[in-house]
Amino acid sequence: MASGWANDDAVQEQIDSSIEDAVRRARSQLPSGESLSHCEECDARIPEARRQAIVGVRLCVACQGECDREQAKFSGYNRRGSKDSQLR
Repeated sequence: MASGWANDDAVQEQIDSSIEDAVRRARSQLPSGESLSHCEECDARIPEARRQAIVGVRLCVACQGECDREQAKFSGYNRRGSKDSQLR
């Protein structure tokens, strides 16, 4: 289906690009390196079981939960640009 100046597979390209952005963002937030014994944010002790379960952990459970809630507010980019998608 032709849609003006866009390629025939432009919608699929937008979907693929959105998925690639989400995967890149998720991978960039994975912990790496040595786990900390105390939280970076509140200095609370991080339990040994958490440090062994998540290699490179830097936050306690409470601070990680807050960080996750903040990141959930991110809605991504509106790549479509149509009036319908902008009104939602």
